[in-house]
Amino acid sequence: MKILLIGAGGTIGTVVHKTLAGRGHDVLSVGRTSGDLRFDFTDPEQVAALYAAAGPVDAVVGAAGGVPFKPLDQLTADDFRTGFHNKVLSQVELVRQGVRHVAERGSFTLITGVLAREPIVTGTVASLVNGAIESFVMAAAVEIAPQRVNAVSPSVVTEDLPKYDRFFPGMPSHDLAAVARAYVRSVEGAQTGQVLVP
Repeated sequence: MKILLIGAGGTIGTVVHKTLAGRGHDVLSVGRTSGDLRFDFTDPEQVAALYAAAGPVDAVVGAAGGVPFKPLDQLTADDFRTGFHNKVLSQVELVRQGVRHVAERGSFTLITGVLAREPIVTGTVASLVNGAIESFVMAAAVEIAPQRVNAVSPSVVTEDLPKYDRFFPGMPSHDLAAVARAYVRSVEGAQTGQVLVP
């Protein structure tokens, strides 16, 4: 398959890239400052240019989308707008524009996260946007069939526990290999409208 991978240079994206390429897929990496194609996927005009540059693809995979982490009483309206724009609207745009560029039975895989179901202190924006992505996936799956759309929802990754464990007290972690396998399930499997937990 020809796969467009957004956020290929990040912690999760790097492992997903290696895993999918290792399974024989032709993976085009996309990032703002690195990758085979350089585009800002938070800008709808650049998403259009990205699809024009990539040509027809079999799958689009997202592994990017930053959000601010602050206590609720310190969050501003701009923080919420930024998080929603960077992680929700950008991934929605990949699907909205992508349906014209992805194969008839191709797929989209978006990224969400455990905070949609297990909130933490300072994670209000992340919980909000992850929940929105998961709802979008369920709704979009009904409309774009036979194309498919799923989300991968990892917890904190095991490899990052030394840095982030104090923010996720007592929560299970997912190793990067398990997260990559969830992406493989979405890309190569038959599921749609699902939130895949590694």
